[in-house]
Amino acid sequence: MAEGALRARLREAGFDGQVEVDSAGTGDWHVGQPPDRRAIATAHRHGVDIGGLRARQLGKADFEDFDWLLCADHANLRDVQALAPDSGRARSALFMEWAGLEGPIPDPYTGGDEHFEQVWTQVDEAARAAVARLRGR
Repeated sequence: MAEGALRARLREAGFDGQVEVDSAGTGDWHVGQPPDRRAIATAHRHGVDIGGLRARQLGKADFEDFDWLLCADHANLRDVQALAPDSGRARSALFMEWAGLEGPIPDPYTGGDEHFEQVWTQVDEAARAAVARLRGR
């Protein structure tokens, strides 16, 4: 959902094609699979289509190809930092903190639809704040 929200807000702000956004997991549990059906439905209710996304695992190239690896929560941040090669240029941070907001983004997977809606609100707020940061505000 964070990738979808960020792509949508970047497109609205005229950054389409200027900022590369891609999501990846630290594990290989869902590689090749689409987002959870509840995530797809939640994003769709907000006018964002994430149904075409497919899960992939974070790889060494990501540490060279991206400037920032933004993580949902502290566990993911620790995992990303543990996987970082010595030569990588990417910096890692919590998405919410990088965007100037507070709190980690919880995993809604074990919750109900309302949890997906709460997470959408959080990632969309972070996406809007990220756009503001990129604009230099």
